[in-house]
Amino acid sequence: MPSYASISAILQIAILYVAIYAILRRASGSRFGQMLMGVGVLIAILAVFTYFLDFDVLALIIQYLLAYFAISAVVIFQPEIRRMLSSFGTFGAFDASKSRRRDGAIDARHMTDILVQLAERKIGALFAFEHGISLRGYEETGVKLDAVISRELISSVFTPPLPLHDGGAVVRNGRLSSAHCIFPVSNNPDLAESGMRHRAAVGLSEETDALVVAVSEERGTISIAHNGRLFRYEAGSAAEPVRRWLGKALLGDSREGRLVRAAIDSLHRLLFRPIAISARKEKA
Repeated sequence: MPSYASISAILQIAILYVAIYAILRRASGSRFGQMLMGVGVLIAILAVFTYFLDFDVLALIIQYLLAYFAISAVVIFQPEIRRMLSSFGTFGAFDASKSRRRDGAIDARHMTDILVQLAERKIGALFAFEHGISLRGYEETGVKLDAVISRELISSVFTPPLPLHDGGAVVRNGRLSSAHCIFPVSNNPDLAESGMRHRAAVGLSEETDALVVAVSEERGTISIAHNGRLFRYEAGSAAEPVRRWLGKALLGDSREGRLVRAAIDSLHRLLFRPIAISARKEKA
């Protein structure tokens, strides 16, 4: 029979493994995730090196350096850490409105056609497709619509000098949730020559896990911002890659979200179904 100490050790190792895996999974694809991987490999090499060679002084110096490094990492990678922590609190399964497509929801193909048409006509536009992290805080800065997306509606929203053409639009569950919204602007020095619309697209993608699409009114290009990275496509060749991006954004929940929602639904049926049955019996 395994002792209580061995079972406790196994559970602690399992919890530590799951925690590290979850952090690396959430931080993957960002500068913070790459930094974590590099520092983790470096720490493992130094730990093995100092342990076998019995370098006590070097090990103590490394411990102090790691403490200072942790503090500096919080300051340097503040946007990435904030987005990662926000993603832990949202699985896309706790909001019933995200678990199903609503009536009039647009699909990736029609949305791509609208974006390509805007790019060909050089009409500037900015869309944020909500995924796991809620964008309701940014919606409050604009005008709420909750409208079915169509070519006519998008043209009337983003054609200047109409009142709603400035700012960004939020798309939730395939519908235009709000327009004329203010998005955070990125301070990335690589975007110094980019316009305010593209900097806002990258800024929102740094703060949240949303897929942000910017249409340039000067170049007629379509840019995709995701996880703090910007991908530019010419209007003539943008249809296929943009359709793939939007296919993921408009598809719905991730695999993890579907698993969590299935578990919650099962638990809900297990806990509340007997209550509902007993309530019907009492009413009868």
